[in-house]
Amino acid sequence: MAIQLRASSSFSSVPFSTRSYTHDVFLSFRGEDTRYNFTGHLHRNLVQRGINTFIDDDALPRGEEISEALLRAIEGSKLSLIVFSENYAFSKWCLDEMVHILECRRSKNQMVRPIFYKVDPSDVRNQRGTFGVALAQHESRFEDDMDKVSKWRAALSEAANLSGWHFSGTGYEYELIDNIVEEISPQVKEPTLLDMPKCQVGLDSRVEYILEMLDVGGSDVRMVGIWGIGGIGKTTIAKAAYNTIAHKFDGSCFLANVREGSKQHGGLVNLQNILLSSIVGQKESKINNIHEGITLLREKLRHKRVFLVVDDVDDLDQLEKLAGRTDWFGHGSRVIITTRDKHLLIAHQVKPIYKVHELGYHEALELFSSNAFKDNKNLNDNEKLLVTTVVKYAQGIPLALEVLGSYLCDTSIHKWQAMLDGLKKNPPRRIQDILIISYDGLQDTVKEVFLDIACFFKGRNTNDVIQILEGCDRINPEHSIKVLEEKALIYVDVCGQICMHDLLEEMGKDMVLQQSTEPGKRSRLWRHEDVQEVLTKNTGTKKIEGIMIKMPTADEISLSPKCLKKMRNLKIFINVNGRFGANFDYYPNQLRLFEWHDCPLKYLPSNFNMKNLIRLSMPSSRILRFEVFIYFQDFSLLKSLHLTNFPFEFFFFFGMTELSEHAKSEIFKFEGM
Repeated sequence: MAIQLRASSSFSSVPFSTRSYTHDVFLSFRGEDTRYNFTGHLHRNLVQRGINTFIDDDALPRGEEISEALLRAIEGSKLSLIVFSENYAFSKWCLDEMVHILECRRSKNQMVRPIFYKVDPSDVRNQRGTFGVALAQHESRFEDDMDKVSKWRAALSEAANLSGWHFSGTGYEYELIDNIVEEISPQVKEPTLLDMPKCQVGLDSRVEYILEMLDVGGSDVRMVGIWGIGGIGKTTIAKAAYNTIAHKFDGSCFLANVREGSKQHGGLVNLQNILLSSIVGQKESKINNIHEGITLLREKLRHKRVFLVVDDVDDLDQLEKLAGRTDWFGHGSRVIITTRDKHLLIAHQVKPIYKVHELGYHEALELFSSNAFKDNKNLNDNEKLLVTTVVKYAQGIPLALEVLGSYLCDTSIHKWQAMLDGLKKNPPRRIQDILIISYDGLQDTVKEVFLDIACFFKGRNTNDVIQILEGCDRINPEHSIKVLEEKALIYVDVCGQICMHDLLEEMGKDMVLQQSTEPGKRSRLWRHEDVQEVLTKNTGTKKIEGIMIKMPTADEISLSPKCLKKMRNLKIFINVNGRFGANFDYYPNQLRLFEWHDCPLKYLPSNFNMKNLIRLSMPSSRILRFEVFIYFQDFSLLKSLHLTNFPFEFFFFFGMTELSEHAKSEIFKFEGM
C-alpha cells in the first residue's frame, strides 16, 4: 500500500531559485534493487509527462568517489527523488549522492522528496534493519574516517524526516507512481509566461507596489486586491506580477475572465477544475459540483505554497467558491484578486487593496504615441498641441489611449482637428464615450460585425464566427474581423477565440440599445428582461436579426407560441438556458444559426425549414426521432450539425434517393451522427 508522508520540515515552504536548471528531476536509487522495476517505471512516467529527468547510466564505471558529472547533475536539478530500497545503504556511491543532494537542498533551496520502497521509514531514520547492517559494515571499513560514516548517518536521518511516500509492498506500484508524478509535475515545470502588451509604460512601478504588498517571503497566507475601473490595467498588472513570481511557488494558476467564465456552461465548476488541474497537476477533472469542489480544493491546496490570480471577479459567490478563505492554502501562499467592485474585496476580507490610478501625463503620452505613430516622429508645436489634447481627452485610461492611438494611426495628424472639434462639442460623461470614437470610424459593414461580436460571439472561435457571419450575409466578415483587430477593438487569443474588452462590449451593446426605446424594434436582443418582454407579449418585429436567451434564474417564460412569426428577418437564435411554458408554432425561414442546449422537444416541428440554416447545434437534447428526408430537403448551406448525446431511437432516411450522393455523404460527417 502506498502512503504519502508529510513532515514539518517539508520542502513546500522553500521557494525555487530563479537560476537555470539542466534537469527537472534527479533520481537517486540502488540500481540492483529498482532499476528494472519501480525506478525504471517512475523514470518512464516522468519523461512521458514532459519532465526532464536524470537517471544515471548503468554502464558508468563506479569509482571510489562520486563523479563530477553526477555532482553537476545533482546541482542542476530542481528536485531530487531518493528511492530508499533494501540495499540502498550498502552502496557508498548512493550515500555520497544523498549527502550532496541534501547539501544542495540547504545551499541552493533545491527540493528533495524521499520514497521508501518496501522499507520502513523508521529503519532509514534510525539506521535499523538492513540500513543498520550496512552502516555497521561501513564503520568497519572506514575506521580511520568515521566522520564520513557520521555524515551518512545524519543524512539518512535528515532525508527520512522529509515529506515523501511509503510503499510497503501491498497494493499497486503504478498508483504510487501516478501519485508521485501528479504531485511533483506542477512543482518542477516552470509556469508558462502570460502574454504581455508590447508597450508596458508605467507598469514597472505599479507591479513593484503589488509585489511589496504580496511580501512573497512571508509565511502567512495573504490575499491582495487590485481594484479600479474597466480598462485601467488591472489584469495587465496581475499578469506582470504572475510572470515575475509564479516560479517561486509549489504551484500557480492564473484564472482569467472569471466573470465571463462563471456564466458559461459548467460555470464555476469548470473554473474549479482548471484551478485544481493547474496547481495539483491532475490530468482529468474530478470535481462534479461546486460544493464538492470547495472541499476538494481545500484538501488539495492547504499543504501547498501556491500563487493564485482570480481575475475579473464581479460576484462574491465566485470568490467563495474559488478562493474561499486563507485556510484553504498552505503557509506562504499568495492570492491576487482583480475586480471593478471594491465592496467584493471588503466583504471577502481581502487586505491590502491596491487602487489602480490613471497614467500620468508623460506615461499616457508615451503609451498613446506607441500606438499612434509607427515610427519616431518629430512634431511641430501645433501637432504637439493636438497630441496633448487627445492624451488629456483619454484621461489616462490605458485602454482608451491604445484604442485612440490605433484609431488615429493611419490618419494624417492634420485631420485630427476636425475630430477634436467634435469632441469639444460633445464631451464624454463616461469612458465608453471615448471608445465610441473607434466605432464611429468604422465602415457600416464592419460596424455590423462588431455589434454581432459584442452581443453574441465574444469568446467564440474566430473561424466559427466567420462561417456564421458569412451565412448571415455579412460582407467579408474575415476582413471586418481583421480591421477590428487593427483598431484594437478585439483581439484573437492563442486558442483562436475572439476576445473583446468589457468596456468595448458594453459600448457595442449600448449602440444597439440606442436603436429604439422598444426592445422589439432593435436589431439584437440579449438582455433577459427585453427577451422576456418580446417573447411573452409578442412584440417582435422584422427589425430583430438575432436573439440570445440567457436568463438569470430558472423561471419559466410563458411565451406566446407565435412570438417568432413577426421576426421575419431573424437569423440568429441562441437559447442558453430558457425554459418555456409553450412551444413555438413558427420558426422564421431566414434562420442561419440555431442553438438550443438541453432542448426539451421530442420532435422538431414539420415546419422547421432548414433551407437557409448554416449551423444547427442542439447538444444534450431530448429529440427522439430525426427524419432526414423532412429536415434535409436542401442540404447545400448547412456547414455544422452538432447533435451529441441525443437519445435517438432511430433515424429515418425516407426518400434518400432524392438527395445527391454528396449530400448523403455529408450527413454522416457531422458530429453526433
